[in-house]
Amino acid sequence: MKTRHDITSSFNREFRDWRIWATRGIVVAAACVAGLTIVAFTWLGEQALELFMQAFRFRPWIALLWTPLCTAAIVWVTRRYFAAAAGSGIPQVMAALDPLASAPVQNRLVSLKLSLAKVGLTTWGLLAGLSLGREGPSVQVAAGIMLTARRWLPERSAISTHGLLVAGGAAGIAAAFNTPLAGIMFAIEELSRTPEQRSSGLLMSAIVLAGLMAVSVYGNATYFGIIHASGIDLSLLLPGLLVAVASGLLGGVFSRLLQASLGGKGRDLMSRLRGARPVLFAAVCGLLVALIGYVSAGATFGSGYGHTRHMVAGQETLPALFLLLKFVATWLTTWSGVPAGIFAPSLAIGAAIGNDIALLLHSPHATALIALGMVGFLAAATQAPLTSFIIVMEMVDGHSMVLSLMACAMVARTLSRVISAPLYSVLAQQQLTNATAAEK
Repeated sequence: MKTRHDITSSFNREFRDWRIWATRGIVVAAACVAGLTIVAFTWLGEQALELFMQAFRFRPWIALLWTPLCTAAIVWVTRRYFAAAAGSGIPQVMAALDPLASAPVQNRLVSLKLSLAKVGLTTWGLLAGLSLGREGPSVQVAAGIMLTARRWLPERSAISTHGLLVAGGAAGIAAAFNTPLAGIMFAIEELSRTPEQRSSGLLMSAIVLAGLMAVSVYGNATYFGIIHASGIDLSLLLPGLLVAVASGLLGGVFSRLLQASLGGKGRDLMSRLRGARPVLFAAVCGLLVALIGYVSAGATFGSGYGHTRHMVAGQETLPALFLLLKFVATWLTTWSGVPAGIFAPSLAIGAAIGNDIALLLHSPHATALIALGMVGFLAAATQAPLTSFIIVMEMVDGHSMVLSLMACAMVARTLSRVISAPLYSVLAQQQLTNATAAEK
């Protein structure tokens, strides 16, 4: 039992020390700004893609000119002014969290300037019709905002740069998917390596608060709608296992393909072109993405968010080759060097896996298999099974599929690890090496 002196000391420390209250106020304010920024980013991305689709529906051939031109322009601007904005954004935050990353290297990888550039360039990519997501970029955007708050923290604050980066990156996922719990799990699973005991409660609150900013604007709605999976029984076992294996293998191949492509060590014609003429290479990738979109009647353009929602609702009739076409379009978009995330496209690819297997087996559990495909492919591609599980779990109406989703995520991740090293860890090391070399 505490003595009166202990209670008085604790009270003074918690309620009379202005530094503690200033720290709390700054972190909370930064979390609110980060969450609202991601909400604005979401709106901009949706409007940009809708403008592109309107133009495509009016004159489909426009994409064959517009998409490669924009892709080349985005890569030129990115390489010239915002080199660290290229790609997903998650590897940049992970690299900045590396113990070997100095303060200048951290600032080169994550900053407010890069956050603003990431929003603009990723939105431009959606306006171009490229197959990309904004969830990975949201991690770097929110991390840059939270890191900027460091300059206003009092001296000897318990909040470190590491803590701000972790909270910011996780807040990006929480706000992007409208799921605070997924943000916390992402912080634990992917970002945090040395948890800070004294400030973890405040940082977790910041993650949740950023997610609640999205909830306050969009309401308590799930990202891809609600999956009404009913009648789940042992008849789902065989098709569910097939979905887990297929999504795990394809996700592992996707991860390995991205690592090989982005590593810059290939000797094939396209890799040599990428090294010698990156802007021209980006235009070629943009043209191929446009051709794929043209062939698929526009189904592969953008993040795949709309098609995934319709598949979840059982209202979508996709082209027979949607799975393959979306897979290739997402790979080419990422390889081109534009700022681009893979979360939403991965969920679309996973949903297509589940949908195709349901059609192949004439299964009555199509919606359940779609959910399993989503969690399986995302878990395999990112090798973050718990985050993937929570993101998809939020969409399931009821708890009948919770164990199935978790099992699918773990099986798919295990198969992926046989095929590929963890995607974000490999890309983070590349980012750290490049940033360190540029700083010298």
